[in-house]
Amino acid sequence: MASSTSYPSYKQLKEDFVSNLSGGTVSEIALVCAVAPVVSLLWSTLQARQSFFKPYTTLGFVVDFLLNVGALLLSVTLYSAVPILLNLLLLTAALFIYALPPNLSRKKPRLLPDAKSRAAASAGSLGVLSTKPFLTNYRGNMMVVTCICILAVDFRLFPRRFAKVETWGTSLMDMGVGSFVFSAGVVAARPVLKERADNKYIPLGQRLVKSLRHSLPLLVLGLVRFLSVKGLDYAEHVTEYGVHWNFFFTLGFLPPFVALFQSALRVIPSYAGLAVLLGVVYQIVLESTSLKSYILVGPRTDLISMNREGIFSFFGYLAIFLAGQDTGMIVLPRTLKARKSGSQWTMLLTLAAWSLGWMVLYHLSTTYKYGAGLTVSRRLANLPYILWVVASNTALVSGFGFVDAIFFPAFYNAHDSKTEKEAYEASTSRILRSYNRNGLVIFLLANLLTGLVNMTVPTLDVSPVATMGILVAYMAVVTATAVGLDMYNISIKL
Repeated sequence: MASSTSYPSYKQLKEDFVSNLSGGTVSEIALVCAVAPVVSLLWSTLQARQSFFKPYTTLGFVVDFLLNVGALLLSVTLYSAVPILLNLLLLTAALFIYALPPNLSRKKPRLLPDAKSRAAASAGSLGVLSTKPFLTNYRGNMMVVTCICILAVDFRLFPRRFAKVETWGTSLMDMGVGSFVFSAGVVAARPVLKERADNKYIPLGQRLVKSLRHSLPLLVLGLVRFLSVKGLDYAEHVTEYGVHWNFFFTLGFLPPFVALFQSALRVIPSYAGLAVLLGVVYQIVLESTSLKSYILVGPRTDLISMNREGIFSFFGYLAIFLAGQDTGMIVLPRTLKARKSGSQWTMLLTLAAWSLGWMVLYHLSTTYKYGAGLTVSRRLANLPYILWVVASNTALVSGFGFVDAIFFPAFYNAHDSKTEKEAYEASTSRILRSYNRNGLVIFLLANLLTGLVNMTVPTLDVSPVATMGILVAYMAVVTATAVGLDMYNISIKL
């Protein structure tokens, strides 16, 4: 007699495996996130004290990879239970290198005053905006961690508490999704600042047309991902974004909505104010209507209900994007007039103050004794999630900024574009610059490789040693592609 027992398919096992009901603690996630600026501290010590990455040799690339990719990979796998130990090991290495005698053999000869003025005149004047090294390090590290996690989450070595939470709670990957949007917002402040510097105002119609040009490639990528996931019967969680929605659609719809919000700046002249207002209004609607229950437990009967998580969480991501733009308005301007008086420290202290302010707002939204007693939900992208992501990212940007200002003051003292570019390249990792330069293309490549690995390897059955081997090889391919594009001076804008 045939057995009637039905066994779950491997796809169902994978879907159940990546499900995360509670997540990790905020402090634990903060310690894991802190690995990135600590790695930056170690890298900066090697470069500033020993000129280790100048010139950039094969050995330099290997060490660069071990630090800016390998250490981050360790933080979410082998050291995931003890991130504080990894941070202490990295700090100890930095202190040891700092204690060594500095390598002065590669220092540039000092120019006489007349020679300096002639060099400045021939090198080009500085513009209103600059590409800050610490922003490159921040965005590059964020991309590296994102690429690591989207594949690592499919292996048992990756802690379940770091995977995306089903409904309530915090996790590393929940932070990663929000950080991606926040980082995009920081960069989006650049055209706004240029517009203000030129004293121009672009009409809403032109602004919308321009934003749609940025949206179209992302929406096409979203459609391609949807078709490939459904066509290949790839394991997915419907409660993440819905039946048809995915993260590319969220990114694709951001530009036109941000363009619409530009008009609101005449009433509320602050991106941070708009972000808080949007988050508060969205949270009030969640609490005072049936929207929350509709998103969480409503039936999926039509196109909107099938994709309700992606559609309504978009408002939370829009608030995060606007908060990122506000951060960009702080850190991107050059402030030429105050360069000699340490304007970078004023900027960093301002950013640190904003970080503290966002933390206070997060605490007020989540504490029961003095605040609203709300719980973070990435699925809803509610107010606590918005504040958690923004507070964490402004703190991270501040951390990278302080490391940058301590070890590489030459960038902030440059008086011509050529000198500033040289200082920028000397104070940023080649790998992180490469990830930052073609971030969206590298993210797309990482998604394709993740799908390829999942279709060819039974990731749930792989041993820890084999898991590390696969992840290192995967990141080596992604990193080599990024660096290769940078070496050939190729920028692919989507």
